[in-house]
Amino acid sequence: MDRREYLKLSSAAVAGVGLAGCTGDSGSGSGSGSESSGGDSSGESGDAAASGTESGGSDGGEETAAETAESVVPSNVVIGSDIPYRPFEYETAAGELKGFDVEIAQAIFEEQLGVSYEFKKTSFDTIIPSLNNGNFRVIMSAMTINEERDQEVDFSEPYFTAYQTIIVREDSDITSREDLRGIAVGVQKGTTGLGAAEQLQTEFDGDLQLKEYDQITGAFDALMNGQVDAVINDNTVNGEFVQNQDGVRFVEGEGAAADQGENAPPYLTLTVENYGIAFREDDEAFRERVNEALAAIRENGTYEEIYSSYFAG
Repeated sequence: MDRREYLKLSSAAVAGVGLAGCTGDSGSGSGSGSESSGGDSSGESGDAAASGTESGGSDGGEETAAETAESVVPSNVVIGSDIPYRPFEYETAAGELKGFDVEIAQAIFEEQLGVSYEFKKTSFDTIIPSLNNGNFRVIMSAMTINEERDQEVDFSEPYFTAYQTIIVREDSDITSREDLRGIAVGVQKGTTGLGAAEQLQTEFDGDLQLKEYDQITGAFDALMNGQVDAVINDNTVNGEFVQNQDGVRFVEGEGAAADQGENAPPYLTLTVENYGIAFREDDEAFRERVNEALAAIRENGTYEEIYSSYFAG
C-alpha cells in the first residue's frame, strides 16, 4: 500500500466523532504578542475590560446576556503546546508555525470568537501542571482525552480520533504485537503512547524495555540509529514520519480499532483515542464558548477543509 494511504486512513473515524467526544515560544495567531512571558495574563485583561460593564443601573446592575458571554473570552488566547509534533504543530524552515492544531485554533479563536491567539512551547510531560499554574489559557497539543487527565482538567468536545500504532525499520523482523516482546521501544514522555507501551510491558511480564524521550523526534532518531527497535505513538504522527522517511514501516494487523468496530486502518492499532482542547476546571464558561465555535466550524465546512489539507491527500 502506498505510504500516503496511511494518512488517508489514519483518522477515518474522526468523521464519526460527534460534537455531542508541538518550535517557537510564541507562534501563530493574529499576533498581539502581548503575553510573551506566560502567567495567566492570557487575555485576562480582556476579560476584565469586558466584564467591567455594570454601568448605569440596569435593574440592580446585572450584566446583560451579551455582556456575560463576552466577558468569558480573553482578548488573546495563549495556547500551551508541545512543539514539534508534526503534523499537528511544527515550525517550517522559515520559522512559521504550522499544523492541524494551529489551523483549528485560528478557525476557533480568530474566525469564530474574534480574538487573537498564540502558541507557547511547553514540554508535554509538564503541560497540564503548566496549564493549572496559569502559564497559558488552554492546551492544544494532540492531547488524548482520558480518565486520568480528566481528573486534572476539563476537555472540549472531541475534535479528532487517533490510534496508538507501532513503527519499525523496514528490515525489522517485527510483524506482530507479540514480536515486541524483549525489544527496546521508544516513546515520548507523558503521552498515551507511553501508556500503551506500559500496558504491553505488563502484558509481557516486564519483558519490554521502554526508552522515554522528551519529544517524539528523539524517539524517531533513536529508531533510525538502532537505539530502539520500534516506536509507539499516534498514528498520524507516525504516518507523517513513515511518509517522509525511507526505510520505515508500520507493523500491520488488526487491533483495538477493529475490536471496537471502527473503520480500522491496515496497521496494528493498540488503542482508539479522541483528542480534546484542555481547560482549567474553573473555566467552564470559556469552554462552552469554544465548544460552540468548534461546532460552528464543523457545520460551515471549515473543519473538513482543514482536515482534508492534512490527512486526505
